[in-house]
Amino acid sequence: QVQLVESGGGLVPAGGSLRLSCVASGSTLGFSAMGWYRRAPGKSRELVAMSVSGSSTSYADSVKGRFTISRDNAKNTVVLQMNSLKPEDTAVYYCNAQRFWMKSEYWGQGTQVTVSS
Repeated sequence: QVQLVESGGGLVPAGGSLRLSCVASGSTLGFSAMGWYRRAPGKSRELVAMSVSGSSTSYADSVKGRFTISRDNAKNTVVLQMNSLKPEDTAVYYCNAQRFWMKSEYWGQGTQVTVSS
């Protein structure tokens, strides 16, 4: 049973930085893609950043130039470095992992990020 555990959320003033980490456990198989989504209050879930194996990373336009995603495939971990945070980045951030060949998708429990103005 795959489990994704996030860490690193919290409260930060505007302009600050946070680093979110996600570790996948419960399986020795790798993932086709690992990334992050977020859901702000009153809004639908949106893709923040995604890293696809053998391909380039992708980012939401709203975070380009401020957020950086990185993966360690050997450890099944994904990290989201968030800089120059804005109040509109406030949301619950969810780790996501996919196995394309198995048509499987997994989600973490979410970690709250709050950016004060």
